[in-house]
Amino acid sequence: MKWYEVTLVSTHEGADLFADALFSVGCGGVSIYDKQDIVALYDSDIVWDYIDENLVNNLDDRVFVKGIIGEEEKTEVLQKIAEEIENLKKNSPFNLGSGEIIVNSIDDEDWKNEWKKYYKPIVTKSVTVVPVWIKYNKISDKEKILWINPGMAFGTGEHETTKMCLDLLGEIDVSGKTVIDVGTGSGILGIASILSDAKSAYMCDIDSTAIDTAKENARLNNVSDRCEIERADLLGKSKEPADVVFANITADILIRLSKDIGRFLKDDGTIILSGIIHARLDEVKSAYENCGFKFVRHVRDGEWNALEFKK
Repeated sequence: MKWYEVTLVSTHEGADLFADALFSVGCGGVSIYDKQDIVALYDSDIVWDYIDENLVNNLDDRVFVKGIIGEEEKTEVLQKIAEEIENLKKNSPFNLGSGEIIVNSIDDEDWKNEWKKYYKPIVTKSVTVVPVWIKYNKISDKEKILWINPGMAFGTGEHETTKMCLDLLGEIDVSGKTVIDVGTGSGILGIASILSDAKSAYMCDIDSTAIDTAKENARLNNVSDRCEIERADLLGKSKEPADVVFANITADILIRLSKDIGRFLKDDGTIILSGIIHARLDEVKSAYENCGFKFVRHVRDGEWNALEFKK
């Protein structure tokens, strides 16, 4: 079966109306691509400390509203979309844009499986991360395999920030120790710690999709009984201090955590930070040193950096 991506060309003001129109005629996967959303994130100080200014400057000023339809209903749905757009343009008090309809076909196999081609086993100093659909033969008996179904959560082992954390995990001894993974994403760091003989791992994230993915990956690796995974902000929790804390987030959030994260770490415990672009490295390092953490080492991979401290 073939699928079709329908794209409507609109404006910032008209995007929600066009999205509602796609929903109303039965389109799935409706999404809005709006430069203003990126600009708003760029101007905020929440998480986008590493966005490239050129990306914002080069974005198309037009807004694109996209949805997916099947081959069987294509003709009927496209006719309904055209009628909806015409009605909206007649009755709307503001500019909705051209309302141009662009249709591109998507092969069913491409739709379901094309994205899988971009994943491959990732060998690190602690574990080898392997997507569940790949047949993989161990390099040695000592190699630890972490099976992953990436889903939509961050953290597949491929990104430099995650890989550096996994490499640093391989440099420390977590046997019998407790671990906290802040902003767990797909759960890789907490699960890798358990596979490296940690006693337990507490994994939290504010994204519900991440939590679902992390729980599934823990199940795939048979470590669910040693993982506590929940949607939560660590700073709002009352947790026993751990031996090791991982925080692979962004520089701004890492800096905010610096004053409070020490209460979640045992004396002489280890904290590993990642997600730091080079331009923010000194700022993050100073924040933790000013809070009494002892710098141990710095790892760099391209533009990304990871830091290890002791309490």
